[in-house]
Amino acid sequence: MTASIEDRSAEFRRQCRAAGLALTHQRETIFRAVLELGGHPSPEKIYARVKRQIPAISLATVYKNIHTFLDAGLLREVALHHGPLLLESNLEDHHHLVCVGCKSILDLEQEAVEPVSLRRRPPAGYRILRHQVVILGLCPGCARKKT
Repeated sequence: MTASIEDRSAEFRRQCRAAGLALTHQRETIFRAVLELGGHPSPEKIYARVKRQIPAISLATVYKNIHTFLDAGLLREVALHHGPLLLESNLEDHHHLVCVGCKSILDLEQEAVEPVSLRRRPPAGYRILRHQVVILGLCPGCARKKT
């Protein structure tokens, strides 16, 4: 069962207190924008959403808070190798299906993909934090355009 935005916002406030982060109106508004946008928004999309509520906020402030959230483990970065910064509030282990046409991203549950593991130890000095599979394909809309 998916938690409501209100429940997720309350959990965010609890996690901020636990991490020793000041709980400001800007931070709450930024995090709520991530939840309301859903999916994998960019900082620019988050900024556009937040600016409607806090007209004086800057893009730099949004980026600074996003990086604070990432460092505290409140958000995750979607790693699409050399693409723009994309964020997600889904902290459960999962994978991604990415459309190579329109770049849309769909979350795939952990169970939807065969278990992933390294066959050998990682190179010296590396410590594995988590693993994620990125499957590339075409969404239905882009597949129709290709035919």
